[in-house]
Amino acid sequence: MASKESTQRRAQRIRRQIKAVANGRLRLSVHRSSKNIHAQIIDDAKGHTIASASTLEKDLKGSLKTGADVAAAAAVGKLVAERAAKAGVKEVVFDRGPYIYHGRVKALADAAREGGLDF
Repeated sequence: MASKESTQRRAQRIRRQIKAVANGRLRLSVHRSSKNIHAQIIDDAKGHTIASASTLEKDLKGSLKTGADVAAAAAVGKLVAERAAKAGVKEVVFDRGPYIYHGRVKALADAAREGGLDF
């Protein structure tokens, strides 16, 4: 099995488990690459993105050393939590995708919790 295909299968497996226990809560989805990290709060029932943040945004990009470290992930987590609070979202389900809950993914989740999201 190709690496890309196995990654997609792992992400779908995690997403299926999350949707089973979500009870109507929105999903905080994380995507990380070798150079950046992105987070979105998604309403799966409507198929809409409620709030998002990324290291590619101008206000974050200028203040960060790089988009691929724990500090950048924490900044994105805090920013997405602020935007979610503005949209009236307090409870979410964390979707780590195919990534291990470690390092940048964990830093983003911890910062989002500190910012006021409950998961």
